[in-house]
Amino acid sequence: MLENDFKYAQARSDQTWAGINEGEEGESILRYVVASVEVKVAAEWVQYFDTNGKLITESLKDYTRKTLAHSFASMDDFLRRWNSAAKKQAVIEELANEGIFFDALAEEISRECDPFDLICHIAWGKPPLTRRERAEQVKKRDYFTRYGEQARRVLEALLDKYADEGVTQIEEMQILTVLPFIQFGTPIEIIRAFGELEHYQQAVQELEQALYSI
Repeated sequence: MLENDFKYAQARSDQTWAGINEGEEGESILRYVVASVEVKVAAEWVQYFDTNGKLITESLKDYTRKTLAHSFASMDDFLRRWNSAAKKQAVIEELANEGIFFDALAEEISRECDPFDLICHIAWGKPPLTRRERAEQVKKRDYFTRYGEQARRVLEALLDKYADEGVTQIEEMQILTVLPFIQFGTPIEIIRAFGELEHYQQAVQELEQALYSI
């Protein structure tokens, strides 16, 4: 059914399922809706009804692998989409809408990995790196030496934020209004360290390229 009949639409987290079926005692069951089909996700497995009303149960990894195959013919195909996106959040949201349950995958694999590594690990067997491991690799390459002192401090702080919270956080301008960035000045003053807004945004995109080129 997944190969032929399952058409993906927006997936939304609904609520913790209150019902208890045989064998479910003590487990946290989450309900999602994908293309008007209710999907239940628990530890390491997914359950849904196909178009004939047959209950399908499969591992979370197999379900995710099949779902990704609808969007990407190969890892290179995925990398082109990921690397060309002005914001990685757009790709993450697209995949969530198509039925990729990132929270459940993070619980099974590691909450220290970001969506990029979860996808590459599940779909193509790549060893996942944690966000901190990616950040440390960028630091070892002396990536920041081409920037002025203030801009370098900002980018180093963005890298630490990525390691702690993920890529979507560093893509938002609001991050310049919280610690440690307010120690560097107002958002306007921070952007001036890069010359102008476009140059700041370009620096963030190049930082992401450095993170995911490892």
